[in-house]
Order: sequence, then structure tokens, then C-alpha cells
Amino acid sequence: MAISISQLSAGMWIDLDNQIFQVVDYQHVKPGKGAAFARVKIKNVRTQQVLERNLKASEKLEDVNLEERKLQYLYHADDKYHFMDNSTYEEQVVNASTLGDFVGFLKDGTQVSAVFHQEEILQINLPTFIEFEIQHTEPGLKGDSSRSSGKPATLETGKIVNVPLFIEIGDVVKIDTRTGAYVERVKK
Repeated sequence: MAISISQLSAGMWIDLDNQIFQVVDYQHVKPGKGAAFARVKIKNVRTQQVLERNLKASEKLEDVNLEERKLQYLYHADDKYHFMDNSTYEEQVVNASTLGDFVGFLKDGTQVSAVFHQEEILQINLPTFIEFEIQHTEPGLKGDSSRSSGKPATLETGKIVNVPLFIEIGDVVKIDTRTGAYVERVKK
């Protein structure tokens, strides 16, 4: 379906030059002289390359039909990550490049949301917060305030995050998957 530049918004998916892009940022510009145009920052879903383009008001873009499905993470082998579609119970395989930095936050059984275009997975969205057990961290010294930023800790998935000094091995912590930041210690 063709859309005009006035219908664009951040987060929207468009087909431009036979490639699928997600609109990261959108600004409608109406100069004193000349025709209005849109200054957009778009991200190619396959290459992850971010581009800035000026689109004329007369340009027609194609909206991309997407489907969102719930998947459950099963396992990974090499750089292939295997998920199960919760509605059809079919296995879906995703390359590590599609997941990007999220791979360190995938635990067995994690429920994710996948964006599909013609049976191809374009994007995997993790839950905002996931709880992890700390597998390794150095002990925090009482009264040590020189490292106010915290200390590194290894999660059960092998990902290293920064945590406060009072966190110990075996503690369960809540992590923000968007930023990789420690949120809180979870009492079990």
C-alpha cells in the first residue's frame, strides 16, 4: 500500500528501493522557500546500516505488511539460534546477525516477539526485563567506594554486565535487555 511522507512515523516499516527499512527518526521540514520534505533516519533490517535521507513530498513509499508472532527460545548451534513458534509449534532458525547484541540475554525458554515479513524473521524483540543468576563475580570489599560504578559480573548465559558491589555469586538480578543495565536484585 502506498503511503505519503506525511504518514510516516518513528518505528514504521517501509519498502524503499526494494529494501525494507525501519524509520528510526522522522522530521517534517517546511522551509521558507520551496516544497516541504521529510528528513528521515532509516535502518536497513538486513544490514543494520542506518541512513539519513530527505524525501520529497511527492514521493510515494510502500508500507510493508508485517506479522508479529510469539516464539520461545530453544537452543543455539554455531551462529544459528532455534526458536519454536508458539502457535504452530514449528521451529524457526535465526542467524546471530539478526539478533545482534541480544544473544547474551537469551536463556532457555525465553518468550520473545518476532516480526515476520513473508515468513522471514526481520527482528526479534526480547522482554524488557529478564532475571538472571550470577555465575561469577569478584567479592565486593566492605567500605570500598572507589569503584562507585560497580563491578563486572558474568550472567548464567555468559554475558558480562556491570552490577553493584553487594551482588554475590548465586544472586538473581533483573537486567534491562535494551541497555544491559542492572535494575535490581530479585529475592527468591
